[in-house]
Amino acid sequence: METDNLPFYVYDTHAEADEAIRWLDRSGFDVKKLSLVGKGYHTEEHPVGFYTTGDRVKTWGGIGAFWGGVWGLLLAPAVFFLPGLGLMVMAGPVVATLIGVLEGAVVVGGVSALGAALMQTGASKDQVIKYETALKADKYVLTVHGNADDLAKARAVLASATV
Repeated sequence: METDNLPFYVYDTHAEADEAIRWLDRSGFDVKKLSLVGKGYHTEEHPVGFYTTGDRVKTWGGIGAFWGGVWGLLLAPAVFFLPGLGLMVMAGPVVATLIGVLEGAVVVGGVSALGAALMQTGASKDQVIKYETALKADKYVLTVHGNADDLAKARAVLASATV
C-alpha cells in the first residue's frame, strides 16, 4: 500500500485492496463511503458482462471471482472505457462524481474525466497524475469519503492492518 495523505490509497494488487476494504468493513466502517478504481480485466474467469441488482454486482457468463467479494460490498459498481486509461472498473461515490463530470463535460486543466472526478473528491492535480499513472500500471486506488472522523478512523484501521 502507498499513500501520500488521506483519503487516497494506492494498492499494488486487487487482493491488497480487497483486504483493506475487508479490514475497514470488519472495524465497522461504512463501506458505502469507499470508492475503488482499477483495471477491468483481472479475473481468472472471463464474464461476458455484468449488471447490478440493488447495488450488488452480478456477472453473466462466468462466476466472476473479480466481481464477487468486495466489489459487491461497495456502492454503484460500474465499468467505463476511459480514453488513455482503458477499461476501468469502479465502485463507490466516485462513480456518481465521474458520471457528473461526463454529463457536465467538466474537465480540469487537461486531466482525464477520471482525473477531474478525483479532483472533485479532493485530489490535487499532482496526485491525479500519480493515481492515473498507478492505474495505468494495473494498481488500485481506494478513496475514503466522509467527514474528518471517517478519515481518521480509516487512517487508524488501515495503519494497523496487515495488508
